[in-house]
Amino acid sequence: MPVSGCDGMIGGNCPVCNSKRLKVFFEMLNVPVFCNVLWKNRDAARNCPRGDIKLAFCPVCSYIMNLAFEPALVEYTQAYESSLHFSPHFQEYARSLAERLVRRYNLYKKDIVSIGCGKGEFLSLLCELGNNRGMGLDPSYVEQEEHRAANNHIKFVQDLYSERYADYPADLIVCRQVLEHIYDPKNFLAMLRRIIGNRLNTQLFFEVPNALQTFRRLSTWDITYEHYSYFTPTSLRLIFSSSGFYVYEVSEEFEGQYLCVYAQPDSQSASHRDYEPTGEVSRIERDVASFTVSYKDKVEKYWLKLEQMKEKRQSAVVWGAGSKGVTFLNTFKGSGVEYAVDINPRKQGMYIAGTGQRIVPPEFLKDYKPDVIIMMNPVYKKEIQQLTKSLGLKPKLMNA
Repeated sequence: MPVSGCDGMIGGNCPVCNSKRLKVFFEMLNVPVFCNVLWKNRDAARNCPRGDIKLAFCPVCSYIMNLAFEPALVEYTQAYESSLHFSPHFQEYARSLAERLVRRYNLYKKDIVSIGCGKGEFLSLLCELGNNRGMGLDPSYVEQEEHRAANNHIKFVQDLYSERYADYPADLIVCRQVLEHIYDPKNFLAMLRRIIGNRLNTQLFFEVPNALQTFRRLSTWDITYEHYSYFTPTSLRLIFSSSGFYVYEVSEEFEGQYLCVYAQPDSQSASHRDYEPTGEVSRIERDVASFTVSYKDKVEKYWLKLEQMKEKRQSAVVWGAGSKGVTFLNTFKGSGVEYAVDINPRKQGMYIAGTGQRIVPPEFLKDYKPDVIIMMNPVYKKEIQQLTKSLGLKPKLMNA
């Protein structure tokens, strides 16, 4: 997966603030288009569709985008599997978040629309907690057994959200881990504002990955082709406010990995024409300027660790077959890592896009007995420790 740094202004305007100062700073070539599409055999996984990443930074609003993104390559189907709800730690976060939303917006016997609902877990939770009615839209949705009993108050549609669904009532519109995938997110939010129209009491809750985690705190394995946008708190607030929404709050959640925005339609016409860069944007610009060097340094150091493991004949597995795991394994092709562990049963038995490692359940490790487990996300460390202990294993746990 060739990587290079870049340093040059480009043509075109920032889709968030309309600045003409977009600057390319990082490239990653020939990467899997999808990290979360499951492949049934190794050859198909290794021959998966590929694309290029060319990240550009806006020094006015701090928005980051992939200029090489080709929307025609990205079509979401039922083969797309990104659910994290099999993790007890993530379930705890999701329930806590749902409880807060129910309290904050008094969501009792209300109508909720979930854009990009995935397999419907979070929408079902919101409806359960407040006896609410829900509509979830996602082309990757697969009917779940537990949803059949709730079909009188929750409706799931295998489709992208559009003006076709404008008449469906919504006291709250939820959209989690979706906006970053959408080509031209400003146009999408403008469409959403048109759909809401004069229903000014409609509340919005959006959740996206936190670009500060990637480019400041060097969670480098979060860079994927699926993500057209990388939002900072500043750019996230601005894209909503300039699309006709009043932003109450932007917060960091899940140990800083996510950004959450709370908003509602604004009765006034919003404009960003007078927007000026803030001190935070300048700090992010410095982070971005040094990112390529920091990234290469991190990759070199990790190659050294992997080579040392090979010399000691230590076996290693990756824990986490989602986006982070796929990006990591494609970065370190030939590392000797043969398996990726995931607790999501829908991923087990499938293969990693680009490199072809088989995805195995934790129980597989009881016989494999790895010396090292490379954790793709450190927030799950306690969960991994508990699972490996229950299997009678004492591997070394290493952060990716």
